[in-house]
Amino acid sequence: MEEPNSDSDRGFDAASAQAGGVIKNGREILYQGFNWESKNSNWWEHLANKVSDLANSGFTSIWLPPTTQSLSPDGYLPQNLYCLDSCYGSNDQLRSLLGKLSEHKIRAMADVVINHRAGTTQGHGGVYNRYDGIPLPWDEHAVTSCSGGLGNKSTGDNFDGVPNIDHTQSFVREDIAQWLIWLRKDVGFQDFRFDFAKGYSPEFVKEYIEKSKPMFSVGEYWDSCEYSPTDNSLNYNQDNHRQRITNWIDSTGGLCAAFDFTSKGILQEAVKGQMWRLRDVQGKPPGVMGWWPSRAVTFIDNHDTGSTQNHWPFPSEHIMEASFQLYHAVWFCATLVFPITILMADNTLSFKHIMCQGYAYILTHPGIPTVFYDHFYDWGDSTHDQIARLMEIRRSQDIHSRSTIKIIEAQPDLYSAIIEDKLCMKIGDGSWSPSGDEWKLATSGIRYAVWHK
Repeated sequence: MEEPNSDSDRGFDAASAQAGGVIKNGREILYQGFNWESKNSNWWEHLANKVSDLANSGFTSIWLPPTTQSLSPDGYLPQNLYCLDSCYGSNDQLRSLLGKLSEHKIRAMADVVINHRAGTTQGHGGVYNRYDGIPLPWDEHAVTSCSGGLGNKSTGDNFDGVPNIDHTQSFVREDIAQWLIWLRKDVGFQDFRFDFAKGYSPEFVKEYIEKSKPMFSVGEYWDSCEYSPTDNSLNYNQDNHRQRITNWIDSTGGLCAAFDFTSKGILQEAVKGQMWRLRDVQGKPPGVMGWWPSRAVTFIDNHDTGSTQNHWPFPSEHIMEASFQLYHAVWFCATLVFPITILMADNTLSFKHIMCQGYAYILTHPGIPTVFYDHFYDWGDSTHDQIARLMEIRRSQDIHSRSTIKIIEAQPDLYSAIIEDKLCMKIGDGSWSPSGDEWKLATSGIRYAVWHK
């Protein structure tokens, strides 16, 4: 078992003094550095070859998949938390990758899976709820009573099929805190992503952050949006949904951000010709972004919602890279930005274009945007370059998590907004451009355009 090494702290104390500064600064662009199939290759070496491009693109933190030994190859059924040999690569390969990220000034984000833990030995009730023979050799009292252990009742939702960790036990919390410190101090992670954050009380997340002092942390509080019982359509008002996420953030003392599932759910309906959804009754963005933007981590898809799992995907039938058997050109007038379609073969056309509308939205808006691996590398150079260009504009115009926003249009086929009075954007089929000669077209694509002064 490797323990935190006080002689090898990689600047832990100095970095700890800056913890919280990342949220205060608000100029993060996160990158999810894996998908659901990454476990099937030597992923650490693969990612190492991408680091230079990621740095040049302007990413500040890369979220890596779970790094510890796991009962499942994807890493989400962890067992030996101190073993860093996984299906993604070896301990040495991981540390080499983290070193390269550090050299390029990109922080590494650990996927912290501490809601549940696969046991090694059968205990009470014949359940594998003991951890004999590995570091952190807990017994059944470390497992919640509602998941086959002798601990207390869970403080959150149960994750079925595996022992859920009882965070009310002081010895469990101390062990987890020391493990997180080890990840920070010895291994070299700087940021944390808390998996299945609905499974345990946010007060424990607060405690773990206070003790381990990550530079930045974000929780996966994935709650169901509200839908109409008659036709299963998404309700316009999602205030209850974003309130639950906001309450969770607040209960961490504001120390942890959260993925803005509200914005994702609304945005992926809006791009289907329902852009009116993107303005709430108060004239603000309708997700967590509209209420607490400095803690709202916006995204289009991730390894669960998209990839090969596709649990809740952004509309893929319209996603950007062309997949067609015809020639088709779409031109945009630089001032009016309306589509002129020239059909050069037959009528069958399948553009993967709605996804870039999504990135045109989150990369120009307040909040902390996240780019997904698949979109940046698996969908061709054109998609990669368009996302990189949107990132470049965000940085050059100094758009940040707290940037002010004025929504101009929110019609079925058009959404437009002005951000910080120095950048404006539109998405949708509708024709719109800002008035005034001071506005210059910065970039455009299918159904989106961005201007700056």
